[in-house]
Amino acid sequence: MAVATPTSAAETRDPEPPLAAPGKRSRAGAEAARYGVLRRLGPALKHDMVVNLQAIAMMAEVMNAKLDRGSPDPAEFHASIAKLNRIARDAVANCLQVAAWLVPGEDEGIKLADGVNECVALLASNFNFRGFLVEVDCPETGFQVSRVALRNLLIASLITLTDAASGPSRVEVKAEVDGPTAQVSVRITPREDEFEGLPYEASYRQLDWADVQALALAEGVDLVRGDDHIALRLPRHLATAPLQIAPH
Repeated sequence: MAVATPTSAAETRDPEPPLAAPGKRSRAGAEAARYGVLRRLGPALKHDMVVNLQAIAMMAEVMNAKLDRGSPDPAEFHASIAKLNRIARDAVANCLQVAAWLVPGEDEGIKLADGVNECVALLASNFNFRGFLVEVDCPETGFQVSRVALRNLLIASLITLTDAASGPSRVEVKAEVDGPTAQVSVRITPREDEFEGLPYEASYRQLDWADVQALALAEGVDLVRGDDHIALRLPRHLATAPLQIAPH
């Protein structure tokens, strides 16, 4: 009669799951970084979405108060309706712009200066409160880059450098065209005045340098970091999606 031999703990434990392939790890890292950037942008995006909606609510209250006081002047009432309609269209446009940060359009290019300015504008209020003085040097050019790549990498670079700053600082964003690529650099230096900004209150984790590297790898952007600066090199955007005919 055969006798069963005891097995060791090492022999009975479940085998460890295999490590993910390098490609899957890099994609997961890029997705985590994109989520981290969006979480950090949450307050700014929320402000952009509701600012015109609040204006609509205020105008509606004013018009309602005028109606309660009696019949308003027809010309004045029509002017208010027209203004309300304009604000509503602006609100729709703002909501669509915010949605584009969450679900970017495919194969979308943007002029270099326009892309840089929209990224800086989104963070302007937060940086002002924290004492970061942002200066942009980007000449007008028809050179286009990937809107998604520029947004992800420039925003991540700005957040990474300002998070690491010891206090209020001057942030210089410079962009220029160099042959078939666009070079975008972000440099941070302490402010010479005695401005005291509000301390950063973390609404989400700080971005790691590994996050920026994962984004650069995913977007095909060359990336270099120094002690006080980050430099990006983005290729020219080439449209590959079929043209869509706008409805009449």
